[in-house]
Amino acid sequence: MRIFCCLLLALLTTLRLVAHEIKGKVLASDYTPLSGVGVYNETTKEYTYSSERGYFELQGISLNDVLYFYSMGYRTLQYEVGEAQLDATVDIILEETAVSLDQVVLTSRRDALSALVAVDLERQPVKSSQEVLRTVPGLMIGQHAGGGKAEQLFLRGFDIDHGTDLSLQVDGLPVNMVSHAHGQGYSDLHFLIPETIASIDFGKGPYYADQGNFATAGYVRLQTKKALEKNRITLEAGAFRTLRLLHLQKLVEGKQHNAYMASELLLTDGVFESPQNFNRLNIMGRYTYNNRDNEQLSLALSHFQSKWDASGQIPQRAIKQGLISRFGAIDDTEGGFTSRSNLWLDHHKSLDGHNYLKSTAFYSQYDFELFSNFTFFLNDTINGDQISQRESRVLFGAQTTYHRESHIAGKEDHLKLATGLGFRYDNADGVALSRTRDRRELLERLAFGNVDELNGFAFAEAHYTSGKWTLNPGLRMDYFHFNYQDLLQPTYTSRNAKKAFLAPKFNLIYEASPYMQWFAKSGIGFHSNDTRVVVANNGRDILPAAYGTDLGGVFKPTTNLAINAALWGLWLDQEFVYVGDAGIVEPSGKTRRLGVDFGLRYEPTKWLYLSGDLNFTYARSTGAPEGQDYIPLAPDVTSEGGIMIRDLGNFSGGIHYRCIKNRPATEDFSLTARGYFVTDANLSYQLQNWSLGIVVENLFDTEWNETQFATESRLKNEANPVEEIHFTPGSPFFVRGHLTVTF
Repeated sequence: MRIFCCLLLALLTTLRLVAHEIKGKVLASDYTPLSGVGVYNETTKEYTYSSERGYFELQGISLNDVLYFYSMGYRTLQYEVGEAQLDATVDIILEETAVSLDQVVLTSRRDALSALVAVDLERQPVKSSQEVLRTVPGLMIGQHAGGGKAEQLFLRGFDIDHGTDLSLQVDGLPVNMVSHAHGQGYSDLHFLIPETIASIDFGKGPYYADQGNFATAGYVRLQTKKALEKNRITLEAGAFRTLRLLHLQKLVEGKQHNAYMASELLLTDGVFESPQNFNRLNIMGRYTYNNRDNEQLSLALSHFQSKWDASGQIPQRAIKQGLISRFGAIDDTEGGFTSRSNLWLDHHKSLDGHNYLKSTAFYSQYDFELFSNFTFFLNDTINGDQISQRESRVLFGAQTTYHRESHIAGKEDHLKLATGLGFRYDNADGVALSRTRDRRELLERLAFGNVDELNGFAFAEAHYTSGKWTLNPGLRMDYFHFNYQDLLQPTYTSRNAKKAFLAPKFNLIYEASPYMQWFAKSGIGFHSNDTRVVVANNGRDILPAAYGTDLGGVFKPTTNLAINAALWGLWLDQEFVYVGDAGIVEPSGKTRRLGVDFGLRYEPTKWLYLSGDLNFTYARSTGAPEGQDYIPLAPDVTSEGGIMIRDLGNFSGGIHYRCIKNRPATEDFSLTARGYFVTDANLSYQLQNWSLGIVVENLFDTEWNETQFATESRLKNEANPVEEIHFTPGSPFFVRGHLTVTF
């Protein structure tokens, strides 16, 4: 009997040591719930993450276990489990600190690439919201219409134009414009003030169930700040009569309520001989309610408007003949006007420790008018070939996603489910393409109509983690209804088409060790075609598919060194070809892309940070004969990187490069778009609440072409047209200074 009692006591003692759990919330110092915080048991090697409302739960806890709580931007907390914490509910308070590379932890539950980019974003200043996109490894941008037009985008061997194969969002608000007057997927991010950006999340390829239209090469999701740390006023001034004013102001600051306003004014004449007369105004206000328990509501308002003149794309022969300089113009009456007013809200509701809802809704009023002249006097030798593209649009939509997180059958296996439902509706009136002269006289309507486009969608995905493996299956369904009313027809003419698309996804993440993460991704995505193209083709090729796969890994040989690499492939059922002289997009043929991505980040000291990304792509049209199968402007080699210093005494700064290799401008590579290597630098000095700095663009005054196209054009004095490279020159050596005060 005594032996039995001793064995029973030993068993109970053993159970007491191991059969416990700890749960609670992870909070910031102001008691805001923190999501995505890693909770790691050093004794058992088990881990979990805090939910959207900061809730965590970790089983298999024993007395004296040591837990680590870690998250980007917060000091890692070491927590020893005592008697009082066994089977208890606790609050964990994390202290904010500077973002650093050693805070990136490799586990099977988290794709680490976005975390690495978060370190980049913290280190390097940006000139505009569009410039933030350059922090995405392999994503290049180029401006070719005076700074007011959306930038041209390049990623994974795509000339994405302005957004046909990259989905962009801000706080759930879509940036891409479907069936836009200038081009499908047009993405003007200039309505976002860069200093209000809190974080950037991205993914390459069509692998994500919560991402739909345009997410073929990938997606970028930006989050704005819910509250300001300090008020801020910045004055920037530089060459070419450049002036920028920024004001960030707290309006409400409390335990549960925060509100702020941000405003930005940018003026410049630009580097061109004909002044750009560029001006941009941004105003944004955001209010956030957080009850610190189970609910958060954010409401934001913004207005953006911009007006500019442009010198356009110029032909190489005009410079060789001495007709103009590199910064001259054939038609300097190009330019435009655009505005966008937005209202969006974001609501998070925790139902309990395992279930929560996320809902977003948005409304936008958008206006756009652009004057361009790609071919000069090719079609009209008297008046010239200037065209006008304009539209007035209302878009609105909403999405609700239900999340559930739980452990399986009392084990440490973890299951996270997400199911979402939403819609987007675009009503674009007066979508016009017209021939004009001097931006004043309407010569001819080439196209004129109203577009109505509805996209309804639903998706479901799971993240199941067992040991070192995470399995992520997903399924998404999209439904589109396209309608186009042609206002040029003598009688009422309305045509429509509809289509559904089913997109399966399946991804794997394997934690080989705390220093090595492998991943395999696969999925099908799509980009929609322009409504005008859809109805003209009688509903054929409405939603061309993209099939993708990735295999790669992230490695941390030391805490301050991270290396990422991936092999990938992407096959598209259809490409888009931009027809400059008509100002529209047309469907083309099938393509395939194979590539290698490589990146390195190294932080030898707390004040020194080095980063670099190198990307190779093989891009070809699959239906064309060899030698005629090049994809125009598809980059095959790109690279970006830099060296950054932070808080070295009172100094911070860095030097950054970006380069792109020569690439084909035509299907037969008979014309070449020249590559470039451009370097920028910045330096700032901090003294209490004052900051003084300088930014140098194109440090070595490199002669480079920012955007390039193979275009057939005719100059005023020419009898016959000529096809050659037309380009927008990149900015020369350019200095601006800035002064900032915080209070």
